[in-house]
Amino acid sequence: MKRIYYYYMALFGFFGLFILLMLWNTVLVPSTHLPISLVLFAVITPLLLPFKGLLNANLKSCTWMSYISLFYFTHGAAEAYNSPAEIYYALLEVFFSLLLCAGCAFYVYKAEKIT
Repeated sequence: MKRIYYYYMALFGFFGLFILLMLWNTVLVPSTHLPISLVLFAVITPLLLPFKGLLNANLKSCTWMSYISLFYFTHGAAEAYNSPAEIYYALLEVFFSLLLCAGCAFYVYKAEKIT
């Protein structure tokens, strides 16, 4: 597969994960114990740290995004196990985080293999 397809896969995983987390925590199942702004800050901020570099296809940013996506994989797996009412959202989080991780990892791998 061409390297650019992995990059598109990573972007699809990123935007899917971003939109899912925004909807999940605001519209679908808002938190009753904590302010929504605090939840969004804690959940979305790690995704936004290497975002500019991901858009510019920077290899270091893609590597960090791959590492960060594993946090969301763990969170999604734990939510799927702990709350059966939200299992579909959690499984979507797992899917998008794995898509982001694999896309970034293979993009970096292909770029390093070329050089």
